[in-house]
Amino acid sequence: MNTINTLGYAILGALGRKPCSGYELAQYLEVVRPVKHSQIYPMLTKMEQKDLLVHVRVDQTGKPDKKIFSITEKGKETLQKWLAKSPSDPINRDEFLIKIYSIWMMGEENSMELVQDRISNLEETLTYLSKKIAELEQNKELGTMSKNFGRYILFNRKFRLAKEEKTWCQWVLNLIKNKNLNIPILCVSARMFGNLVEEVVLVI
Repeated sequence: MNTINTLGYAILGALGRKPCSGYELAQYLEVVRPVKHSQIYPMLTKMEQKDLLVHVRVDQTGKPDKKIFSITEKGKETLQKWLAKSPSDPINRDEFLIKIYSIWMMGEENSMELVQDRISNLEETLTYLSKKIAELEQNKELGTMSKNFGRYILFNRKFRLAKEEKTWCQWVLNLIKNKNLNIPILCVSARMFGNLVEEVVLVI
């Protein structure tokens, strides 16, 4: 039985790269999954109780003290055992896709607004990801075995998926505007079919 969930393993993976605070963890984990601070801190407490990580308190002038967490040897062993296992099937809970499934009930104006909003969000995502990728590429130590390699290829994956989805959204908009799928259909009349059969019989 697993003692922690996938968020816990994601935290161990981030701390395996470098010690960081709970706030920093939320930023580092965005490349893997969106996570709230209210999810991170209870998990950090639970994992510390299991000796998977430890923390030190850092004094800050004019700010509340902060905790810097780091992975323990037990945490590294736990992470390595989990990494050796096959991953579970992905879970997709995108509300946008659920609405798209019933887009026929929304009307043209609302349908176009739904897709255009998605395109706007994707454009913001693409701008952000381009910046993150450029920052990582400026790192001279970036290599296939460096600690930043996983983040680099994941940011690239998200960029490519977002770019492809934007293209798909634009295609959907065109379908809605044209009000026609324009799917070529091969229509063969009964007379043509009969002539075709006769030709085949003659050949045989």
